[in-house]
Amino acid sequence: MKDSGSPRRGPLLLGVRHHGPGSARAVRAALEAARPGVVLIEGPPEADALIPLADHPDMRPPVALLAHAVDEPGRSAFWPLAEFSPEWVAIGWALRQGVPARFIDLPAAHTLAWEKEEATGREADEPGTVDGSDATVRVDPLAVLAEAAGYDDPERWWEDVVEHRGVGTGDPIAPFTVLGEAMAALREEYGAGGHERDLVREAYMRLQVRAAQREFGPDVAVVCGAWHVPALRERTSVTADRALLKGLPRVKTDMTWVPWTHRRLARASGYGAGIDSPGWYGHLFRAPDRPVERWLTKVAGLLREEDRIVSSAHVIEAVRLAETLAVLRGRPLAGLSETTDAVRAVMCEGSDVPLALVRDRLVVGDDMGEVPESAPAVPLQRDLARLQKRLRLRPEPLEREVELDLRNDTDAERSRLLHRLRLLGIGWGEPTASRGSTGTFRETWRLRWEPELAVRVAEAGVWGTTVLAAATARAEADATAAQALADVTALAERCLLAELPAALPVVMRVLADRAALDADVGHLAQALPALVRSLRYGDVRGTDTRALADVAAGLAERVFVGLPPACAALDAEAAEEMRRHVDAVHGAVGLLGDGIAAEHGDLRGRWRAVLRVLGGRDTVPGVIRGRAVRLLLDEGELAQGEAARLMGLVLSPGTPPADAAAWIEGFVGGGSGGGMLLVHDERLLGLMDAWLTGVPAEAFADVLPLLRRTFSAYEPGVRRTLGELVRRGPEARGSGAATGAGVPGFGGGLDRGRADAVVPVLRLLLGLDEPEGSDVNDLVGVAG
Repeated sequence: MKDSGSPRRGPLLLGVRHHGPGSARAVRAALEAARPGVVLIEGPPEADALIPLADHPDMRPPVALLAHAVDEPGRSAFWPLAEFSPEWVAIGWALRQGVPARFIDLPAAHTLAWEKEEATGREADEPGTVDGSDATVRVDPLAVLAEAAGYDDPERWWEDVVEHRGVGTGDPIAPFTVLGEAMAALREEYGAGGHERDLVREAYMRLQVRAAQREFGPDVAVVCGAWHVPALRERTSVTADRALLKGLPRVKTDMTWVPWTHRRLARASGYGAGIDSPGWYGHLFRAPDRPVERWLTKVAGLLREEDRIVSSAHVIEAVRLAETLAVLRGRPLAGLSETTDAVRAVMCEGSDVPLALVRDRLVVGDDMGEVPESAPAVPLQRDLARLQKRLRLRPEPLEREVELDLRNDTDAERSRLLHRLRLLGIGWGEPTASRGSTGTFRETWRLRWEPELAVRVAEAGVWGTTVLAAATARAEADATAAQALADVTALAERCLLAELPAALPVVMRVLADRAALDADVGHLAQALPALVRSLRYGDVRGTDTRALADVAAGLAERVFVGLPPACAALDAEAAEEMRRHVDAVHGAVGLLGDGIAAEHGDLRGRWRAVLRVLGGRDTVPGVIRGRAVRLLLDEGELAQGEAARLMGLVLSPGTPPADAAAWIEGFVGGGSGGGMLLVHDERLLGLMDAWLTGVPAEAFADVLPLLRRTFSAYEPGVRRTLGELVRRGPEARGSGAATGAGVPGFGGGLDRGRADAVVPVLRLLLGLDEPEGSDVNDLVGVAG
């Protein structure tokens, strides 16, 4: 080993912070000076075969090593690496120099086997006292060293002593020697510092270092967390180290490279490292000189893109302020806190709103790495990558919305892929409300690729080797395991959306069996809407839904027969739930096409007959009777006069006030547009007004919550109009309002002055010439 200093005994130990640009630069300089024969790196040894891929032209950090249990892919761990990670720099140096590189941390097979044990024992690991208590303090070595140096912020201390100091012309090994001595003092004081499993990891690393020295000679460099340096330097026997490793649990493990993001670098994973400002650290690593000037220029560019006025003078003044703050605070270089304060004061005029944008886009950032196609992957991952490439759906870390027109073949395939992935539990896309057409031929998706989805893909690989095969197998298994009938109908809908023709017969068979055995009308009513929606989706996608139509019609028949008896003798909570089922069934019957209705009889006519029974049966709760009457009124099956007569009967003095209020809630509540009905039919409003003013004082407290819930759902404009109508009183609205003989509307007649005022605007909108002396009657004649 070539070394500019005195001869050394043992391996060259380079203690680092796992994600640190200063550490990365120092490691590169130390390796260049020492020229070791092998580079050993803290990381899972199962990944040794993946090291050559780090030099692949299609590999771009940030990336992560992903390890998962073969038999339980959801049990996984990541080891993220960025371009400014010392481990990544060490791998790159070794590959360029043709020097062997190996990982020496405890195998992932043991780490994953410990996962369940860690989950069950986490409560015992909560912070407590260092000695003699049930819990153990987990020492933060940087916090202890920062406090000893007079710093209240460990991050600021580390930046001052490591990240903000460039590699000088002196001994490149000296910084590692000093840091190792500091960590040795901490280990002497705190031992394992609450990280008891580190003792096992360090025993394994010592064994690997010895093995490398036997194979390659003494010229060995080790890149590891600085906390481990004293333990690796410790002289222990091979027997003692092997004793610590005896009997460790293990699982069969697979490992690969996966893309990572700067945003995810802020999370602790793998070796437990996380940083708050990956974008800033990446800038420090890449900037060849004048990092503060380059950073503030980048900030100015971002703010200009957001249409904020930022000039070159702003940048100059921000640089001066940041450097002045660094001097006042005794820092070797303006750090993130100084540049942030300068940006806030100079470029953001003291506002934290644009500053939040700077932090999100630059300080953290959404840089996403890339992994070559030759990297190991489960077959399902390869099929997904192929589909993403063919359909031009690139996985991106930034959230974006995609509008799909299902009449277009490519968009239809994209829709099927996203629905299949959702069925597999891979939440790359979430459907959202469309800003354009609400037709069934259009879908809007919100897409965001998270690195953790690689685990979900590996987990879903147990269902099949392609997305189609895996989704089909998962749908069949979910149908068999479903407990509720509504779950099966929802699954049938998802199978149609995902176009899984092989799974649909299995799902339909299970659906038919469950529907035949389920006697709960509520379950049947809950299941029907999903089936009817499925029929519509099938029509859009050209799927044969005849079997689904037969099941839907049979389900509807059973609901029609069972609903009236099921609505009798219900308490308030059960009645409200059943009212929601009535609404759902009504909407589902309305969506049934005329062809389906003709094939299976007059379904809509039979449903109207059920509503008449519900609306006229005294044993049915008031909220359901009121809703049934309202639905019949909206369908044109009930005249307004008849509806007013039924309301008058319910609001008569012989009806308990609580029952009458429940009827009103069913009739005009629940977001059914009842407010506008009362605005335009003053007979109904008059009936309600007369009833409410006659409610006895002792019953008013029971009625008030129901009425408040009903009217609070109306839009403010509707509530204001109703209040104005009530304020006018029955005389102004029409003396016959209570008996149904009044004139609907806002008053006794037409206000010609107000009506004539809008005539010029209406003529302009209609493109009509405006003859002299025209009034509203002329316009009505033209429209007629």
